[in-house]
Amino acid sequence: MESFKIFIKDLQAILEYPLFSLSKAEFTPGSILFFFLSIFLLVYLSKKFKVFLINRVLIRYNEDIGVRQAMGTIARYIFVIIGLFVIIQANGIDLSGLAILGGALGVGIGFGLQNITNNFVSGVVILLERPIKIGDRIEVGDTTGDVVSISARATTVMTNDGISVIIPNSEFISSRVINWSYSGRMVRFKVPIPAPYGVDQKKVEKLLLEVAKEDNDVLNSPPPHVRLKAFGDSSLVFELVFWTSDLMHRQGFMISQINMEVYQKFADNDITIPFPQLDLHVKENPVK
Repeated sequence: MESFKIFIKDLQAILEYPLFSLSKAEFTPGSILFFFLSIFLLVYLSKKFKVFLINRVLIRYNEDIGVRQAMGTIARYIFVIIGLFVIIQANGIDLSGLAILGGALGVGIGFGLQNITNNFVSGVVILLERPIKIGDRIEVGDTTGDVVSISARATTVMTNDGISVIIPNSEFISSRVINWSYSGRMVRFKVPIPAPYGVDQKKVEKLLLEVAKEDNDVLNSPPPHVRLKAFGDSSLVFELVFWTSDLMHRQGFMISQINMEVYQKFADNDITIPFPQLDLHVKENPVK
């Protein structure tokens, strides 16, 4: 028992041993341990607070996961900033005394961390303006996929190949971004369909509309329609226009599915899809 008391006394002496002073605050091993433990708990609790806010509170007012994620992330930032001020004050550090030092360090660090700062500010702008949100189908540069997370520095996009692409937030502010989901979960497809010259145009229109009606992924409202797009070199080019919400994230599959159905429908009705042809006219010059 006596040895345990001696151990506690020695441990207390180590934890209270003064190491250095900063802004009139004296730092000891105990205060440093308390500081980093407080930071760890702050980050952990802020994450739990965000999840609680998204899944328990905000869901009562808005079912859109993108909106809830944006509001939850902003609330977490505010929670962390306030918590940092409280922790610093609790450790006896005078923030006013660090203003000059922080300003000097900020200038030097700013040049080295300007890209990180730019991405962080861009992330805040994205969360506030919401040009993109979690769950959106987007195209940026050569990347096409679904937004799965928006963090302080970067946004994660999941492609159809199951590859996660980490894109710096600044690219969404400075580059052109196509958001397929911005105005809703419906997109319009326009599929060109060649047909031979001389074919009954009304019959082609009827068959193409049947294909759209029989496809479960094509919406009935707005209704699909057919138009004659162009007079090609070897064929009439019709265009089947339709809307879908189920396969908006798989454009290639949707177009392939329609093309196969059109091919089968034309074959069943004796319509041959033309291939490129070239007519060659030979003129014989008379022998003089």
